[in-house]
Amino acid sequence: MTRKKTNAEARADGNDPAADTEARSFRIGGHEIAARPLEPGLYLISTPIGNLGDMTIRGLETLAGADIIACEDTRVSRVLLDRFGITTRPYAYHEHNAERVGPKLIEALEAGKSVALISDAGTPLISDPGYRLSQTAIETGVPVIPIPGASAPMAALVASGLPSDTFLFAGFLPSKDKARRDRLGEFKTVAATLMFFESPNRLAACLKSASDVLGPDRPAAVCRELTKAFEEVRRGTLGELAVQYENENVRGEIVLAIGPGSTPPPSEEDVDRLLAKLAADLPAGKAATEAARLTGFTRKDLYSRLLAMKDEA
Repeated sequence: MTRKKTNAEARADGNDPAADTEARSFRIGGHEIAARPLEPGLYLISTPIGNLGDMTIRGLETLAGADIIACEDTRVSRVLLDRFGITTRPYAYHEHNAERVGPKLIEALEAGKSVALISDAGTPLISDPGYRLSQTAIETGVPVIPIPGASAPMAALVASGLPSDTFLFAGFLPSKDKARRDRLGEFKTVAATLMFFESPNRLAACLKSASDVLGPDRPAAVCRELTKAFEEVRRGTLGELAVQYENENVRGEIVLAIGPGSTPPPSEEDVDRLLAKLAADLPAGKAATEAARLTGFTRKDLYSRLLAMKDEA
């Protein structure tokens, strides 16, 4: 009696198309599930940010059915693939080889292949080089299909307890203090919850900068090791959190969430008074620039308002 080949043997054989189709499968809880063939295209697949149980069934089926799997670090991705019995070999695509590997992936897409792109954790294109590949695929007319799932900023947002109706994700802040403070200053008047990635080594300095620039009473949350064994969410004001983390040895992946400012925007009367005061000592252009820095309004609108005030006078 002929023994039926295992999936690994069928894939290694490579001579039997039927066996190759059978080999496209994934495994959940010891149950093997066949993966349907994929249409050609670039599939952007979200992967867990810590807990492998957060991987979606649609994501697994897409990974198992893809002709090519591109990832940041093959060692990290191999852990995920092995957990769910996906034996397709992953290929590295990251910021250091994007110029060399990217064109090869585009060639494969143009040849009608299906390419699955994953990052080490979370959703591709969020602070990784996948954006470049996606843009090129769109420009060449290749379908780009998102397969949603885990996302560290979204997990932090809902865990923070801060307003979620309007939020702004801004990636990593600069590592140098002055550049970091300047960047934070750009968000001072943004009426949205701010979301940043941060290194554990820079967290204390970042909180100090944020407290100084945005105000010590502004609500915030430090979300660390989300979905992992040592998950922690600390909530408080920026001033309180800056003190807590000042001398603390921090480890793990961190998302910093900062609530929107509570100061209402200045009224038209307040803006007019400020413009009049500045214009008494500065040329109109410089007065408008300084007023824009202080109020958050655009220089163009303030300059037009200042000229209108002079005409009215």
